[in-house]
Amino acid sequence: MPMFQPSKRDGVVGFDGGGDGHVIDLDTAVKDGVLGGVGGGVVTTGVGEKLDLRKMIEELDLSEVPSVFICPISLEPMQDPVTLCTGQTYESSNILKWFNLGHLTCPTTMQELWDDSITPNRTLYHLIYTWFSQKYLLMKKRSEDVQGRASELVETLKKVKGQARVQALKELHQVVAAHATARKTLIDKGGATVVSSLLGPFTSHVVGSEVIAILVNLTLDSESRTSLMQPAKISLMVDILNEGSIETKINCTRLIKMLMEEKDFRSEIISSHSLLVGLMRLVKDKRHTAGILPGLSLLRTICLHKEVRGLMVNIGAVPQLVDCLPSLDHECLELALFVLDALSSLPEGISALKDCSNTIPNMVRLLMRISESCTQYALSILWSVCKHAPEECSSIALDAGLAAKLLLVIQSGCGPVLKQQSAELLKLCSLNYTDTIFISKCKLTRTIQ
Repeated sequence: MPMFQPSKRDGVVGFDGGGDGHVIDLDTAVKDGVLGGVGGGVVTTGVGEKLDLRKMIEELDLSEVPSVFICPISLEPMQDPVTLCTGQTYESSNILKWFNLGHLTCPTTMQELWDDSITPNRTLYHLIYTWFSQKYLLMKKRSEDVQGRASELVETLKKVKGQARVQALKELHQVVAAHATARKTLIDKGGATVVSSLLGPFTSHVVGSEVIAILVNLTLDSESRTSLMQPAKISLMVDILNEGSIETKINCTRLIKMLMEEKDFRSEIISSHSLLVGLMRLVKDKRHTAGILPGLSLLRTICLHKEVRGLMVNIGAVPQLVDCLPSLDHECLELALFVLDALSSLPEGISALKDCSNTIPNMVRLLMRISESCTQYALSILWSVCKHAPEECSSIALDAGLAAKLLLVIQSGCGPVLKQQSAELLKLCSLNYTDTIFISKCKLTRTIQ
């Protein structure tokens, strides 16, 4: 099979690949809306300016492209469409690869080819180029408009107060939430500093909510994060977290979590009774489940700071989280178990877990149910509780089916550490029973609950 080369003939077929040889007039096709959503005429891109089709396709990343522009082989927009004698059109590089593999057929129709030439489909190329050019130039214009508007709003915020400030912030919030170019402009023009300066002890919650909504959409540098960690600003965030809408509460948790990633972050900033109470309310709010994941995610980050764990126990986080476990999805469940496991490192945390009647049944139920990580956290919590009060807790755990679950872990493909922990916990639970009674508690009937 010879290597195929594009034919030097100038003939083209219809853009729809129908093979009728009809050449569609470009302006007519565009004006008549044959391709859908394209304005009239061929695009002009400025004096001497030539847009690169490949670049336009990559940067636009459109979800909907006219099907006639798509190569049947790669399912990607064509940049160099060529047509076979069957009337089917393909991207040149793709069809040549097909031929070089030794195929003598049309990939779409599987017809044998009676002519081995390929013809550049110039009409289709111009349609593709026109369509993408118009989309690209429109995107660029909108991008420039958005960047300009973002800059204008930043300047406005330096001058106005009251309701005018609120309106400017709301518009800026909408712009940065929808456009990456606006977010970049805001950072480059120092807008993040201007916006964050509006947070303070006398800032209204309306203004504060919009400021926080803007800041969580930005990639803040170290200086901006340090500025936001001032006590007065953190205090305002916590107040808004407790009193704002669900969207505002989520934004507050996201911003605080962002600040905690700063290397100079100090744990005393989050040692706030009000902050932890607000987060627990967010996690327990069954009417607005969108806040559960960000709330637990922030709690997980907070409990990495040992200094704050005692305060978490004091506000009653342990029984509240334990009672939430059955209703959580897998991602949230893993976060909640991580937090409970961290709190079990404290004597008061272990006591709180022991005093909660649902701790042991919930933990036993989660063994070998969700993931190895969840099994690991649940097993660690059970070990802490049973070791703290072996006689009382071992009996409850075995009645809940712990022994059978531990045997499953030992016989499973879990890691050696989990198997060793399971063996040690099984041994601990067996100390208060005769062999016969303990063996009877190892039945597998409860493992399928």
